[in-house]
Amino acid sequence: MMLGNDTAGGRPGPQVQGWIRQIRKEQAAGLDLATAAEEVRLSFEGLTGSNLSEGQQAAWQAAIDYIRAASAESVGHSSIAIRRPRRGDWYRGSAPDDANWPPMKAHLLVRQNWSEASAASLDASSTEVVSLMEDPSLLEFRGRGMVVGYVQSGKTANMLAVTAKAVDAGYRFVIYLAGMTNALRRQTQSRFESDLRAQNRYGWHLHTTLDDDGDFRTPPNQWFSVMDPAQVAVVKKNVTPLRRLVETISKTPPALRERMPVLVIDDECDQASVNASGSQYDTTAINGLIRHLLALLPRVQYVGYTATPFANVLINPRTPEGLPDDLYPEDFILALPRPDGYSGTDSLFGEEPADAQSETPAQTGADAIREIPLPERDAVRPSSSKDRETFIASVPPSLDDALRYFIMATAARAVRGDTAKHSCMLVHTTVFTLAHTRLAEAIGIWLDRFGKDWITPANRERLRQQWEREQRRVPPTAFEHTPIPFEEIAGHISSIVDELQIVIENSASDVRLDFSVSARKYIVIGGSVLARGLTIEGLCVSYFVRTTSQYDTLLQMGRWFGFRSGYEDLPRIWMTADLSEAFRDLSIVETEIRADITQFAERGLTPADFAVRIRQIPGMTITAAKKMINAEACDVSFSGEHLQTIRFPYLDAARLKENWLAGAGLLADAGKVSIERRTQGRLVREVPLGHVRSFLEKYSASRQDQFSQELLSYVDAESKASDHPFKFWNVGVIEPQDGSPSTVGLGAFGKVKMVTRSRLNLPRTDGMADIKALMSRRDALLDVDGGPDGGDWASIKRHRQSIMGDKIPLLLLYAIDRNSSPSPSSQYRTKLDAAADVLGLGIIFPDRGELKRYIRVRLQDDDAADNEIPEFATVE
Repeated sequence: MMLGNDTAGGRPGPQVQGWIRQIRKEQAAGLDLATAAEEVRLSFEGLTGSNLSEGQQAAWQAAIDYIRAASAESVGHSSIAIRRPRRGDWYRGSAPDDANWPPMKAHLLVRQNWSEASAASLDASSTEVVSLMEDPSLLEFRGRGMVVGYVQSGKTANMLAVTAKAVDAGYRFVIYLAGMTNALRRQTQSRFESDLRAQNRYGWHLHTTLDDDGDFRTPPNQWFSVMDPAQVAVVKKNVTPLRRLVETISKTPPALRERMPVLVIDDECDQASVNASGSQYDTTAINGLIRHLLALLPRVQYVGYTATPFANVLINPRTPEGLPDDLYPEDFILALPRPDGYSGTDSLFGEEPADAQSETPAQTGADAIREIPLPERDAVRPSSSKDRETFIASVPPSLDDALRYFIMATAARAVRGDTAKHSCMLVHTTVFTLAHTRLAEAIGIWLDRFGKDWITPANRERLRQQWEREQRRVPPTAFEHTPIPFEEIAGHISSIVDELQIVIENSASDVRLDFSVSARKYIVIGGSVLARGLTIEGLCVSYFVRTTSQYDTLLQMGRWFGFRSGYEDLPRIWMTADLSEAFRDLSIVETEIRADITQFAERGLTPADFAVRIRQIPGMTITAAKKMINAEACDVSFSGEHLQTIRFPYLDAARLKENWLAGAGLLADAGKVSIERRTQGRLVREVPLGHVRSFLEKYSASRQDQFSQELLSYVDAESKASDHPFKFWNVGVIEPQDGSPSTVGLGAFGKVKMVTRSRLNLPRTDGMADIKALMSRRDALLDVDGGPDGGDWASIKRHRQSIMGDKIPLLLLYAIDRNSSPSPSSQYRTKLDAAADVLGLGIIFPDRGELKRYIRVRLQDDDAADNEIPEFATVE
């Protein structure tokens, strides 16, 4: 055991740690470092009746030096972490001779074939998480934090890296709350044992195992003992194992509990952990057990991990008196960066382009979604719960196409040399287990027939045409792969069919997915088990018809998100048009949440101030209603935002003409003032608010676009401020130099040059044309000179505000050619074919410094037992 000033990898030894704890305790009472240290020294000498010995004096001084260095030397928190102010940073990264993180990193690089860049990114992000946690050397602490990742993005690797570093830094007990199913618990246990424990086998004591019955059980002595190895329990979020864990902790003597800094990592923390009882004064069983567990521990840090934080940020931060604290992440919220090589929502739907007139491949997204016609759903799932016993499954044309493509895509991977890697297809249709069995039988019959018939000339030609069509729609060259001729694929088809296995993964199935053996080729059929957390290796094709109205549930069911190294061009998703539309809208919500976390962090706000802005999508709910009892409608602010219409009723000639007339009316008097010619178009300055407001009242876009009563209310409220903002607006028309003239004039501007905006060819159910982006970033500089070259939206808007100030918004009109056509090479867009020329609009609001919110948690003392869900601010 180390004494005095001895250190482990630059960390203080036990005596120094003792002084650190005592000094920090005095600092917590409000004393500065020098005074706190002197108080501790005098107190010690008073108790012992003698002055400090030479060794004690050295340890005391080392503690002061350590605290001073920790306060001055920051780990460098990124702009995506919102954190509570602290007394200084206690963790500055791993030391070379630490017992757990260095060997884990080496394992990832050597045995898991991680790239240096990926390992460095994991190192940096996990260091940041640990630095945001509480210092385990403190005598008493309670921390609550949340890490927001992406669906299927490697959150488990971050959890394990955080575990390694936290234990190296002094935490002695780690509890993983690992999903609600045995499959998810085993998956987490397996990853811990292979990636972390195996590199330091004698440094860990496990309370759970990989066996089916390996969940937490009460130890023989009925309580936890303090021991040198770090203790670990991987516990399913079910009542029985959680109750055993809580009972064991409660029986552990308080003196032992005080000696165990505990880290609780809650995987998928929005599932089951959040109270869904409908009342703060009553709790669901799992939420209550987790809160009781944390309340029993005097030194505990809770960190939740999720890709869908909607329910967590709607927890009330103020727990009623007499109840254990709830799980609101009051100390920190950190958004993990998107890992290199990750395919997420923007891989499908693209990023927001800097120039709406010309998109790069990354901004376009992959044309990888295929439509399942609504009538075909009844072939793969019961139409209602009462029909589940009589349901007879069959293979409709869309599933036939998906199965054929999966076989060819797997063959293509074999041509590329991936024969030793897994290749899977997911079929996710319903929660009913009997339906899974019957669909598996139908697919089995299909495979038998396909294996015999594919070689006939007609079937072979059909496969060829499908393969070549798919290669045109998602060109391999866009991902730096070489196109694969059909003849090369054909040589592998028969062997692929022979290797295929159909696996039902649900609560009633006996056969489970097994990726411990290489080159598995699975068609996986399931429901709830596939809806969250479970990783399907080598996923190539997803056939998805299961519906839900909740953001978090639907986004978590997107098992196709993840890493597709070597076959980025091959994944395809079959889904209905309404599901595709919902995922596209959710991609916007997801982007907005991360943008808000970044913005709040830049403003120095804490989680106590943080109310995540969650856009309401018509026809959907954010999360389960009983998880939203503390949410309320609130004022909507558009401060610092740029708004744009991207969806139009393109076949509704009457509405399109009414919008055009509204724009013409706005510009009717523009000839009485100076019309400026600018590089991007024409501009009128200082248009009175009354004219602009009248136009906004008349203009009508889609329900999803942000031109509604909330916007008018915001404008009205701001205009009443003492400095009279928004009294005048700058109004411009964006006109490309090569644009065709409109057939109808636009007020005093006369005929204007029109922009080209073709529509996405993804099917929609609401009769809207989705153009994805209307504004280009440079448009926001129409009324100012200069500006950053290639800047992002934030820097563009900052430049405008530095010249225009915070009182004058910019309103932009876009005349869109009704016959707008995409580029000839585009597989992603189609001709607009509108019933009339379309008037689009964008607004740049100056940053007035307010928070932007749609909903928030209640911060006042409301009647928390009220079960009525408030009406949410819906942007239409």
